[in-house]
Amino acid sequence: MEQITIHIRDRRKARALRDFLKSLDYVEKVTIADLRNRSAARGNQVDFFASAGIWSGRKVTVESLRQKAWPRRT
Repeated sequence: MEQITIHIRDRRKARALRDFLKSLDYVEKVTIADLRNRSAARGNQVDFFASAGIWSGRKVTVESLRQKAWPRRT
């Protein structure tokens, strides 16, 4: 099986191309990938530790998060 990757700027045109390709009997599968985060799509690594400290100065605990996420129903 062969694979072709095409980068298209306009979402409507990408859908039109996808619909056309799906109509061909020799095309097995057509998917559209949403690449809004272009730096990650290009293979650039994101620095995980760059977001360190975003919760500093806030009173957030594991228990408070759990209570908001899974409130007990009595």
